[in-house]
Amino acid sequence: MKKNKAAIAIIGGGVSGSTAALYLGELGLDVTLFEREKSLISGPPFCHLHAGGNLYREISDKQCIKLLKQSIDFLRFYPYIVDYRPTVIALPVTDNGTPDALLPRLKLLTSEYEALIKEDNSNKVLGESSEYYRLYSRQQIEHLAKQPVISPPKTPDEWMIPIAKNIDFEKVQFPLILVQEYGLNLFRLAAGVTLRLEAIENVGLRRETVVSNVQENDTGGWDVTYVSDDQAHTAHFDYLINAAGFRSGKIDDFIGVECKRMVEFKAAYISRWDSCGDSLWPEIIFHGERGTPRGMGQFTPYPGGYFQLHGMTKEITLYEDGLVANTTASCQPQLKQDFIEKIERSWSQDEIRQRTHNAIRHLSPFIPAFCEAKVASKPLFGAQQIPGEDPTLRVAEVSFPAPHYARAEIVKVSSVLDMVDTIVKELITLGYLEQSVYKIRPHHSSKIEEKEIAFYAKSIAKSREYPASLASRNVPGQESNIA
Repeated sequence: MKKNKAAIAIIGGGVSGSTAALYLGELGLDVTLFEREKSLISGPPFCHLHAGGNLYREISDKQCIKLLKQSIDFLRFYPYIVDYRPTVIALPVTDNGTPDALLPRLKLLTSEYEALIKEDNSNKVLGESSEYYRLYSRQQIEHLAKQPVISPPKTPDEWMIPIAKNIDFEKVQFPLILVQEYGLNLFRLAAGVTLRLEAIENVGLRRETVVSNVQENDTGGWDVTYVSDDQAHTAHFDYLINAAGFRSGKIDDFIGVECKRMVEFKAAYISRWDSCGDSLWPEIIFHGERGTPRGMGQFTPYPGGYFQLHGMTKEITLYEDGLVANTTASCQPQLKQDFIEKIERSWSQDEIRQRTHNAIRHLSPFIPAFCEAKVASKPLFGAQQIPGEDPTLRVAEVSFPAPHYARAEIVKVSSVLDMVDTIVKELITLGYLEQSVYKIRPHHSSKIEEKEIAFYAKSIAKSREYPASLASRNVPGQESNIA
Protein backbone atom coordinates (compact mmCIF):
# COMPACT_ATOMS: atom_id res chain seq x y z
CA MET A 1 0.00 0.00 0.00
CA LYS A 2 1.30 3.44 -0.97
CA LYS A 3 2.49 5.62 1.94
CA ASN A 4 2.24 9.36 2.18
CA LYS A 5 4.20 11.29 -0.41
CA ALA A 6 7.93 10.77 0.19
CA ALA A 7 10.42 13.61 0.51
CA ILE A 8 13.44 12.78 -1.65
CA ALA A 9 16.84 14.49 -1.42
CA ILE A 10 19.11 14.26 -4.45
CA ILE A 11 22.69 15.45 -4.02
CA GLY A 12 24.26 16.46 -7.31
CA GLY A 13 22.68 18.08 -10.37
CA GLY A 14 24.59 16.25 -13.07
CA VAL A 15 22.94 13.92 -15.58
CA SER A 16 22.11 11.36 -12.85
CA GLY A 17 20.70 13.75 -10.29
CA SER A 18 18.83 15.98 -12.73
CA THR A 19 17.22 13.06 -14.55
CA ALA A 20 16.23 11.41 -11.26
CA ALA A 21 14.71 14.70 -10.07
CA LEU A 22 12.78 15.12 -13.31
CA TYR A 23 11.56 11.53 -13.37
CA LEU A 24 10.57 11.28 -9.71
CA GLY A 25 9.13 14.78 -9.65
CA GLU A 26 6.85 13.97 -12.55
CA LEU A 27 5.73 10.86 -10.66
CA GLY A 28 4.50 13.21 -7.93
CA LEU A 29 7.16 12.81 -5.23
CA ASP A 30 8.49 15.81 -3.29
CA VAL A 31 12.04 16.22 -4.59
CA THR A 32 14.82 18.59 -3.54
CA LEU A 33 17.86 18.72 -5.83
CA PHE A 34 21.10 20.11 -4.38
CA GLU A 35 23.72 21.38 -6.84
CA ARG A 36 26.88 23.27 -5.87
CA GLU A 37 27.30 25.03 -9.25
CA LYS A 38 25.24 27.87 -10.77
CA SER A 39 23.70 25.61 -13.42
CA LEU A 40 22.87 21.93 -13.85
CA ILE A 41 24.83 19.37 -15.89
CA SER A 42 28.28 20.85 -15.24
CA GLY A 43 30.23 17.64 -14.67
CA PRO A 44 32.38 15.55 -17.03
CA PRO A 45 31.67 16.30 -20.72
CA PHE A 46 29.73 13.94 -22.97
CA CYS A 47 29.22 14.26 -26.70
CA HIS A 48 28.32 10.83 -28.07
CA LEU A 49 25.31 8.51 -28.03
CA HIS A 50 26.96 5.12 -27.56
CA ALA A 51 24.24 3.23 -29.43
CA GLY A 52 26.19 -0.01 -29.55
CA GLY A 53 29.48 0.97 -27.93
CA ASN A 54 31.47 0.96 -31.16
CA LEU A 55 34.08 3.28 -29.66
CA TYR A 56 35.10 0.53 -27.26
CA ARG A 57 36.66 -2.60 -28.74
CA GLU A 58 37.74 -3.75 -25.28
CA ILE A 59 34.26 -4.18 -23.76
CA SER A 60 32.07 -7.29 -24.07
CA ASP A 61 29.26 -7.88 -26.54
CA LYS A 62 26.91 -7.95 -23.55
CA GLN A 63 27.93 -4.41 -22.54
CA CYS A 64 27.56 -3.23 -26.16
CA ILE A 65 24.02 -4.64 -26.41
CA LYS A 66 23.13 -2.96 -23.12
CA LEU A 67 24.54 0.36 -24.35
CA LEU A 68 22.41 0.01 -27.51
CA LYS A 69 19.22 -0.52 -25.52
CA GLN A 70 20.04 2.23 -23.05
CA SER A 71 20.91 4.69 -25.83
CA ILE A 72 17.59 4.11 -27.55
CA ASP A 73 15.75 4.80 -24.28
CA PHE A 74 17.87 7.89 -23.69
CA LEU A 75 17.26 9.25 -27.19
CA ARG A 76 13.51 8.75 -26.78
CA PHE A 77 13.52 10.54 -23.40
CA TYR A 78 15.78 13.41 -24.46
CA PRO A 79 15.32 13.80 -28.24
CA TYR A 80 16.09 17.52 -28.13
CA ILE A 81 19.76 16.97 -27.19
CA VAL A 82 20.60 14.62 -30.06
CA ASP A 83 22.65 15.73 -33.08
CA TYR A 84 21.39 13.39 -35.78
CA ARG A 85 24.63 12.69 -37.62
CA PRO A 86 26.47 9.38 -37.94
CA THR A 87 29.89 8.29 -36.74
CA VAL A 88 32.68 6.87 -38.88
CA ILE A 89 35.04 4.25 -37.46
CA ALA A 90 38.54 4.15 -38.95
CA LEU A 91 41.47 1.94 -38.03
CA PRO A 92 44.94 3.40 -38.61
CA VAL A 93 47.34 1.27 -40.64
CA THR A 94 49.54 1.17 -37.52
CA ASP A 95 46.75 -0.44 -35.46
CA ASN A 96 46.98 -4.12 -34.51
CA GLY A 97 43.29 -4.67 -35.27
CA THR A 98 41.42 -4.88 -38.54
CA PRO A 99 38.01 -3.59 -39.71
CA ASP A 100 36.96 -7.17 -40.42
CA ALA A 101 37.36 -8.00 -36.73
CA LEU A 102 34.63 -5.45 -35.92
CA LEU A 103 32.04 -6.95 -38.27
CA PRO A 104 30.68 -9.77 -36.05
CA ARG A 105 29.77 -7.24 -33.35
CA LEU A 106 28.19 -4.87 -35.89
CA LYS A 107 26.08 -7.71 -37.27
CA LEU A 108 25.04 -8.70 -33.74
CA LEU A 109 24.05 -5.10 -32.92
CA THR A 110 22.07 -4.86 -36.16
CA SER A 111 20.05 -7.93 -35.27
CA GLU A 112 19.54 -6.66 -31.71
CA TYR A 113 18.32 -3.32 -33.04
CA GLU A 114 15.97 -5.08 -35.45
CA ALA A 115 14.55 -7.15 -32.57
CA LEU A 116 14.01 -3.98 -30.48
CA ILE A 117 12.06 -2.41 -33.34
CA LYS A 118 9.87 -5.52 -33.66
CA GLU A 119 9.25 -5.35 -29.92
CA ASP A 120 8.22 -1.67 -30.11
CA ASN A 121 8.27 0.38 -33.31
CA SER A 122 8.96 3.51 -31.23
CA ASN A 123 12.48 2.11 -30.78
CA LYS A 124 13.25 2.88 -34.42
CA VAL A 125 15.19 6.03 -33.58
CA LEU A 126 18.50 5.16 -35.28
CA GLY A 127 17.07 4.81 -38.78
CA GLU A 128 16.31 1.51 -40.47
CA SER A 129 18.00 -1.50 -38.91
CA SER A 130 19.38 -2.42 -42.34
CA GLU A 131 21.19 0.95 -42.34
CA TYR A 132 22.64 0.68 -38.82
CA TYR A 133 26.10 0.40 -40.36
CA ARG A 134 27.64 0.58 -43.81
CA LEU A 135 31.10 -0.31 -45.11
CA TYR A 136 33.10 1.87 -47.52
CA SER A 137 35.92 0.43 -49.58
CA ARG A 138 38.85 2.52 -50.79
CA GLN A 139 37.40 2.48 -54.29
CA GLN A 140 34.08 3.87 -53.01
CA ILE A 141 35.84 6.58 -50.99
CA GLU A 142 37.97 7.57 -54.00
CA HIS A 143 34.76 7.90 -56.04
CA LEU A 144 33.09 10.02 -53.33
CA ALA A 145 36.15 12.28 -53.18
CA LYS A 146 35.26 13.50 -56.68
CA GLN A 147 31.68 14.40 -55.77
CA PRO A 148 30.52 17.88 -54.70
CA VAL A 149 29.81 18.43 -50.99
CA ILE A 150 26.09 18.22 -50.23
CA SER A 151 24.79 20.42 -47.42
CA PRO A 152 22.90 19.27 -45.51
CA PRO A 153 23.77 15.62 -46.23
CA LYS A 154 20.82 13.25 -46.26
CA THR A 155 22.29 9.88 -47.26
CA PRO A 156 25.24 7.88 -45.90
CA ASP A 157 27.19 8.56 -49.10
CA GLU A 158 26.65 12.30 -48.76
CA TRP A 159 27.90 12.21 -45.16
CA MET A 160 31.09 10.49 -46.33
CA ILE A 161 32.03 13.11 -48.95
CA PRO A 162 33.92 15.52 -46.61
CA ILE A 163 35.89 12.57 -45.22
CA ALA A 164 36.64 11.28 -48.72
CA LYS A 165 37.96 14.70 -49.72
CA ASN A 166 40.15 15.15 -46.64
CA ILE A 167 41.31 11.82 -45.20
CA ASP A 168 44.80 10.49 -45.99
CA PHE A 169 44.06 7.17 -47.72
CA GLU A 170 47.50 5.84 -46.85
CA LYS A 171 47.01 6.27 -43.09
CA VAL A 172 43.82 4.21 -42.59
CA GLN A 173 42.70 0.67 -43.25
CA PHE A 174 39.70 -0.06 -45.45
CA PRO A 175 36.83 -0.49 -45.29
CA LEU A 176 35.79 2.55 -43.29
CA ILE A 177 32.66 1.91 -41.22
CA LEU A 178 29.76 4.34 -40.93
CA VAL A 179 27.48 3.60 -37.95
CA GLN A 180 24.36 5.29 -36.56
CA GLU A 181 25.84 6.52 -33.30
CA TYR A 182 24.79 10.15 -32.96
CA GLY A 183 26.01 13.22 -31.12
CA LEU A 184 24.74 14.55 -27.78
CA ASN A 185 24.70 18.17 -26.69
CA LEU A 186 25.33 18.75 -23.01
CA PHE A 187 24.33 22.43 -23.05
CA ARG A 188 20.94 21.59 -24.54
CA LEU A 189 20.44 18.93 -21.86
CA ALA A 190 21.33 21.45 -19.14
CA ALA A 191 18.84 23.92 -20.60
CA GLY A 192 15.99 21.49 -21.25
CA VAL A 193 16.21 19.71 -17.89
CA THR A 194 16.33 23.00 -15.98
CA LEU A 195 13.31 24.42 -17.81
CA ARG A 196 11.37 21.21 -17.18
CA LEU A 197 12.32 21.02 -13.50
CA GLU A 198 11.38 24.64 -12.90
CA ALA A 199 7.89 23.85 -14.20
CA ILE A 200 7.25 21.09 -11.61
CA GLU A 201 5.80 22.51 -8.39
CA ASN A 202 6.87 19.59 -6.19
CA VAL A 203 10.56 19.88 -7.21
CA GLY A 204 12.83 22.29 -5.35
CA LEU A 205 16.03 23.36 -7.12
CA ARG A 206 18.81 24.46 -4.79
CA ARG A 207 21.69 25.65 -6.95
CA GLU A 208 24.91 27.14 -5.57
CA THR A 209 24.30 24.99 -2.50
CA VAL A 210 26.84 22.71 -0.79
CA VAL A 211 25.77 19.71 1.28
CA SER A 212 28.00 19.79 4.36
CA ASN A 213 26.65 16.81 6.31
CA VAL A 214 24.19 13.93 6.22
CA GLN A 215 23.00 12.07 9.31
CA GLU A 216 20.49 9.27 9.74
CA ASN A 217 17.64 10.28 12.04
CA ASP A 218 15.31 8.37 14.39
CA THR A 219 12.65 7.79 11.71
CA GLY A 220 15.02 5.94 9.35
CA GLY A 221 15.30 8.97 7.08
CA TRP A 222 18.06 11.52 6.65
CA ASP A 223 18.85 14.97 8.00
CA VAL A 224 20.70 16.87 5.31
CA THR A 225 22.69 19.94 6.31
CA TYR A 226 23.47 22.35 3.51
CA VAL A 227 25.00 25.78 3.05
CA SER A 228 23.41 28.38 0.79
CA ASP A 229 24.21 32.13 0.73
CA ASP A 230 26.63 31.51 3.62
CA GLN A 231 23.76 30.24 5.79
CA ALA A 232 23.58 26.67 7.13
CA HIS A 233 20.23 24.84 7.07
CA THR A 234 19.06 21.32 7.90
CA ALA A 235 16.10 19.55 6.31
CA HIS A 236 14.57 16.09 6.82
CA PHE A 237 14.09 13.60 3.97
CA ASP A 238 12.68 10.09 3.75
CA TYR A 239 15.07 8.95 1.03
CA LEU A 240 18.49 10.04 -0.20
CA ILE A 241 20.01 9.70 -3.67
CA ASN A 242 23.74 10.31 -3.89
CA ALA A 243 24.37 11.63 -7.40
CA ALA A 244 27.40 13.71 -6.44
CA GLY A 245 29.60 12.31 -9.21
CA PHE A 246 33.29 12.30 -8.42
CA ARG A 247 32.47 13.73 -4.97
CA SER A 248 30.02 10.92 -4.13
CA GLY A 249 32.59 9.34 -1.80
CA LYS A 250 32.17 12.29 0.57
CA ILE A 251 28.47 11.45 0.97
CA ASP A 252 29.33 7.77 1.52
CA ASP A 253 31.75 8.86 4.26
CA PHE A 254 29.03 10.90 6.00
CA ILE A 255 26.81 7.82 6.06
CA GLY A 256 29.54 5.33 6.89
CA VAL A 257 29.14 2.78 4.10
CA GLU A 258 31.85 0.78 2.37
CA CYS A 259 32.77 1.21 -1.28
CA LYS A 260 35.28 0.58 -4.03
CA ARG A 261 35.55 3.29 -6.65
CA MET A 262 37.91 5.21 -8.86
CA VAL A 263 37.85 8.75 -10.19
CA GLU A 264 39.43 9.79 -13.48
CA PHE A 265 40.10 13.34 -14.64
CA LYS A 266 39.61 13.82 -18.38
CA ALA A 267 39.40 16.70 -20.83
CA ALA A 268 38.24 17.26 -24.40
CA TYR A 269 39.66 20.16 -26.40
CA ILE A 270 37.83 22.76 -28.48
CA SER A 271 39.29 23.77 -31.84
CA ARG A 272 38.10 25.86 -34.77
CA TRP A 273 38.88 24.97 -38.37
CA ASP A 274 37.83 27.93 -40.49
CA SER A 275 38.73 26.46 -43.86
CA CYS A 276 36.37 23.47 -43.51
CA GLY A 277 33.66 25.76 -44.89
CA ASP A 278 30.00 24.91 -44.60
CA SER A 279 30.40 21.15 -45.02
CA LEU A 280 28.78 19.04 -42.28
CA TRP A 281 30.97 16.25 -40.98
CA PRO A 282 30.14 12.99 -39.27
CA GLU A 283 32.02 12.24 -36.08
CA ILE A 284 35.20 10.26 -36.77
CA ILE A 285 36.86 7.75 -34.46
CA PHE A 286 40.42 6.65 -35.17
CA HIS A 287 40.91 3.55 -33.05
CA GLY A 288 44.03 3.12 -30.97
CA GLU A 289 45.43 1.70 -27.77
CA ARG A 290 44.40 3.74 -24.75
CA GLY A 291 47.23 5.41 -22.82
CA THR A 292 49.82 5.01 -25.59
CA PRO A 293 51.00 7.68 -28.06
CA ARG A 294 48.66 6.02 -30.57
CA GLY A 295 45.57 6.27 -28.37
CA MET A 296 42.14 6.62 -29.91
CA GLY A 297 41.42 9.96 -31.60
CA GLN A 298 37.89 11.39 -31.60
CA PHE A 299 36.87 14.20 -33.96
CA THR A 300 33.46 15.60 -33.00
CA PRO A 301 31.82 18.30 -35.17
CA TYR A 302 29.77 21.28 -33.99
CA PRO A 303 28.28 24.12 -36.06
CA GLY A 304 30.45 27.03 -37.16
CA GLY A 305 33.63 25.06 -37.83
CA TYR A 306 34.13 23.99 -34.22
CA PHE A 307 35.46 20.51 -33.44
CA GLN A 308 35.77 18.83 -30.05
CA LEU A 309 38.86 16.61 -29.85
CA HIS A 310 39.76 13.62 -27.73
CA GLY A 311 43.08 11.84 -27.83
CA MET A 312 43.35 8.94 -25.44
CA THR A 313 46.98 9.68 -24.59
CA LYS A 314 48.46 11.18 -21.44
CA GLU A 315 49.41 14.32 -23.35
CA ILE A 316 45.82 15.04 -24.41
CA THR A 317 42.65 13.64 -22.78
CA LEU A 318 44.23 11.39 -20.15
CA TYR A 319 46.59 12.56 -17.44
CA GLU A 320 49.51 11.08 -15.57
CA ASP A 321 48.09 10.41 -12.09
CA GLY A 322 44.62 11.33 -13.38
CA LEU A 323 43.12 7.97 -12.31
CA VAL A 324 42.90 7.44 -8.55
CA ALA A 325 41.15 4.92 -6.29
CA ASN A 326 39.69 5.28 -2.84
CA THR A 327 41.41 3.85 0.23
CA THR A 328 40.20 1.87 3.24
CA ALA A 329 40.22 5.16 5.17
CA SER A 330 37.75 6.95 2.91
CA CYS A 331 35.31 6.32 0.07
CA GLN A 332 36.48 9.53 -1.59
CA PRO A 333 39.39 9.11 -4.06
CA GLN A 334 41.80 12.02 -3.73
CA LEU A 335 42.68 13.77 -6.97
CA LYS A 336 45.84 15.86 -6.93
CA GLN A 337 45.37 19.54 -6.17
CA ASP A 338 46.18 20.52 -9.76
CA PHE A 339 43.04 18.73 -10.97
CA ILE A 340 40.90 20.25 -8.21
CA GLU A 341 42.21 23.70 -9.25
CA LYS A 342 41.05 23.04 -12.81
CA ILE A 343 37.62 21.85 -11.68
CA GLU A 344 36.97 24.56 -9.11
CA ARG A 345 38.87 27.55 -10.50
CA SER A 346 40.58 27.71 -13.87
CA TRP A 347 43.11 26.33 -16.33
CA SER A 348 46.39 27.98 -17.25
CA GLN A 349 46.39 29.43 -20.76
CA ASP A 350 49.69 27.66 -21.50
CA GLU A 351 48.18 24.25 -20.73
CA ILE A 352 45.06 25.00 -22.79
CA ARG A 353 47.23 25.90 -25.79
CA GLN A 354 49.65 23.00 -25.37
CA ARG A 355 47.08 20.25 -24.97
CA THR A 356 44.76 21.60 -27.68
CA HIS A 357 47.71 21.75 -30.09
CA ASN A 358 48.64 18.20 -29.06
CA ALA A 359 45.10 17.13 -29.94
CA ILE A 360 45.22 18.88 -33.32
CA ARG A 361 48.56 17.20 -34.08
CA HIS A 362 47.10 13.83 -33.02
CA LEU A 363 44.30 14.08 -35.60
CA SER A 364 46.18 15.87 -38.40
CA PRO A 365 48.07 12.82 -39.77
CA PHE A 366 44.68 11.38 -40.74
CA ILE A 367 43.12 14.69 -41.86
CA PRO A 368 46.16 16.70 -43.08
CA ALA A 369 44.32 19.98 -43.70
CA PHE A 370 43.18 19.98 -40.07
CA CYS A 371 46.68 21.12 -39.06
CA GLU A 372 45.37 24.65 -39.73
CA ALA A 373 42.90 24.41 -36.80
CA LYS A 374 43.26 26.83 -33.89
CA VAL A 375 42.51 26.81 -30.16
CA ALA A 376 38.89 27.96 -29.75
CA SER A 377 38.27 28.00 -25.99
CA LYS A 378 39.13 26.31 -22.73
CA PRO A 379 38.54 22.54 -22.72
CA LEU A 380 35.43 20.69 -21.67
CA PHE A 381 36.54 18.71 -18.64
CA GLY A 382 35.65 16.94 -15.44
CA ALA A 383 36.29 14.01 -13.14
CA GLN A 384 34.45 10.79 -13.95
CA GLN A 385 33.55 8.33 -11.20
CA ILE A 386 34.01 4.64 -12.03
CA PRO A 387 32.49 2.16 -9.56
CA GLY A 388 34.60 -0.88 -8.66
CA GLU A 389 38.12 -1.55 -9.83
CA ASP A 390 37.78 -1.89 -13.63
CA PRO A 391 38.70 1.32 -15.48
CA THR A 392 37.31 -0.11 -18.76
CA LEU A 393 33.79 -0.38 -17.27
CA ARG A 394 31.17 1.37 -19.40
CA VAL A 395 27.87 0.01 -18.09
CA ALA A 396 26.86 0.74 -14.48
CA GLU A 397 23.81 2.26 -12.86
CA VAL A 398 23.11 2.29 -9.13
CA SER A 399 23.71 0.51 -5.82
CA PHE A 400 21.95 0.53 -2.44
CA PRO A 401 24.60 0.33 0.31
CA ALA A 402 22.25 1.41 3.12
CA PRO A 403 18.47 1.49 3.75
CA HIS A 404 16.68 4.43 2.13
CA TYR A 405 19.88 5.33 0.30
CA ALA A 406 20.73 5.01 -3.41
CA ARG A 407 24.17 5.67 -4.86
CA ALA A 408 24.03 6.64 -8.54
CA GLU A 409 27.02 5.23 -10.39
CA ILE A 410 26.55 5.78 -14.10
CA VAL A 411 29.62 5.87 -16.34
CA LYS A 412 27.82 6.68 -19.61
CA VAL A 413 24.93 9.15 -19.66
CA SER A 414 22.70 6.73 -21.59
CA SER A 415 22.63 4.45 -18.52
CA VAL A 416 20.67 7.02 -16.54
CA LEU A 417 17.15 5.75 -17.28
CA ASP A 418 18.01 2.20 -16.20
CA MET A 419 19.39 3.82 -13.05
CA VAL A 420 16.14 5.67 -12.35
CA ASP A 421 14.04 2.58 -13.14
CA THR A 422 16.01 0.67 -10.48
CA ILE A 423 15.47 3.45 -7.93
CA VAL A 424 11.74 3.53 -8.78
CA LYS A 425 11.59 -0.22 -8.13
CA GLU A 426 13.15 0.38 -4.71
CA LEU A 427 10.68 3.18 -3.93
CA ILE A 428 7.80 0.86 -4.90
CA THR A 429 9.14 -1.74 -2.46
CA LEU A 430 9.22 0.91 0.28
CA GLY A 431 5.64 1.87 -0.48
CA TYR A 432 6.36 5.37 -1.80
CA LEU A 433 5.14 4.61 -5.35
CA GLU A 434 2.56 2.31 -6.91
CA GLN A 435 3.71 -0.76 -8.84
CA SER A 436 1.95 0.56 -11.95
CA VAL A 437 4.54 3.33 -12.50
CA TYR A 438 7.50 0.96 -12.91
CA LYS A 439 9.22 1.57 -16.27
CA ILE A 440 6.42 3.87 -17.34
CA ARG A 441 8.15 6.99 -18.57
CA PRO A 442 6.25 9.85 -16.90
CA HIS A 443 4.25 12.28 -19.03
CA HIS A 444 6.00 15.58 -19.20
CA SER A 445 4.52 18.24 -16.97
CA SER A 446 4.85 20.98 -19.57
CA LYS A 447 5.85 21.59 -23.15
CA ILE A 448 8.94 23.65 -23.87
CA GLU A 449 9.44 25.44 -27.16
CA GLU A 450 12.57 24.76 -29.18
CA LYS A 451 13.46 28.46 -29.14
CA GLU A 452 13.45 28.44 -25.31
CA ILE A 453 15.93 25.55 -25.17
CA ALA A 454 18.11 27.00 -27.92
CA PHE A 455 18.31 30.42 -26.25
CA TYR A 456 18.94 29.04 -22.75
CA ALA A 457 21.52 26.51 -23.96
CA LYS A 458 23.53 29.27 -25.63
CA SER A 459 23.33 31.43 -22.52
CA ILE A 460 24.66 28.53 -20.41
CA ALA A 461 27.55 27.97 -22.85
CA LYS A 462 28.47 31.67 -22.76
CA SER A 463 28.23 31.81 -18.96
CA ARG A 464 30.73 28.94 -18.80
CA GLU A 465 33.02 30.76 -21.28
CA TYR A 466 32.43 28.48 -24.26
CA PRO A 467 31.47 29.45 -27.83
CA ALA A 468 27.69 29.63 -28.29
CA SER A 469 28.04 27.26 -31.29
CA LEU A 470 28.76 24.40 -28.86
CA ALA A 471 25.14 24.71 -27.68
CA SER A 472 23.78 24.05 -31.18
CA ARG A 473 23.32 20.97 -33.34
CA ASN A 474 24.37 20.42 -36.93
CA VAL A 475 21.28 18.30 -37.60
CA PRO A 476 18.27 18.96 -35.36
CA GLY A 477 15.47 16.48 -34.88
CA GLN A 478 11.88 17.11 -35.81
CA GLU A 479 10.77 18.21 -32.34
CA SER A 480 8.52 21.26 -32.28
CA ASN A 481 7.11 21.39 -28.76
CA ILE A 482 9.78 19.68 -26.73
CA ALA A 483 9.76 17.74 -23.47
